[in-house]
Amino acid sequence: MGLSASISRVTEYCKRHGFVGTVRRAGLGAKRAMFANRMAVYCCELAALPAAAGTVPDSMRIVRLRNEGEIAASDREAITSFWNPELARRNIRERFEKGASLWLIRSAETLAGYGWTIQGRPIAPYYFPITPGDVQFFDFFVFPKFRGRAMQGLLTAYILRTLKGEGATRAFADTHEWNQAQVASFKMTAFRPMGMVRTVTLFGRTFTRWVEARPAQQEKQARPAPRNAPAIARQHER
Repeated sequence: MGLSASISRVTEYCKRHGFVGTVRRAGLGAKRAMFANRMAVYCCELAALPAAAGTVPDSMRIVRLRNEGEIAASDREAITSFWNPELARRNIRERFEKGASLWLIRSAETLAGYGWTIQGRPIAPYYFPITPGDVQFFDFFVFPKFRGRAMQGLLTAYILRTLKGEGATRAFADTHEWNQAQVASFKMTAFRPMGMVRTVTLFGRTFTRWVEARPAQQEKQARPAPRNAPAIARQHER
């Protein structure tokens, strides 16, 4: 994120939450930054999903949007107003242009959360090559009033089942090591750990290294990592 974008985001947050709230958030951000370069990577082999996976309760509804014009004004406002509206709108536009899908989950017709997927390519340079049958999950979010109701797990299971029906073969996702809420959420899904990676950015280039291999008992559940995964996996541009 550029300097001007960072300043804009901080200013917007301060307007919404006040100076004290912004200082607290900055402290949390600094703590997270210490561990920001360690990512837990997960994989789901879609062929192994049970037939009943992804059943949605009658009180819930999930929709998939493939272009920006399909987003209702109220949903756009809910998604973009939580952080920096300008940056959020830009992200939405760029993601749809790259072919990503936006999935919305509703509870009694109220937007409860959302998540993004993209198939055949990563939304940004990834830790290993992505094949046409691979799908990346990213930026899943549940609104505060709906947390604690397994919303993300329901949404994830539904998407996995849908993708399997469309012929996709594998799904990948990742989260920061410090994000224990997301780590706990993955345990409630069909995703299984592949390993831990560390990234370091120098002079605009990001270097990725696998620092923890997945347990041997998960060999048949996750996609094999690159041959040099325990060492430097790959180097890519961001």
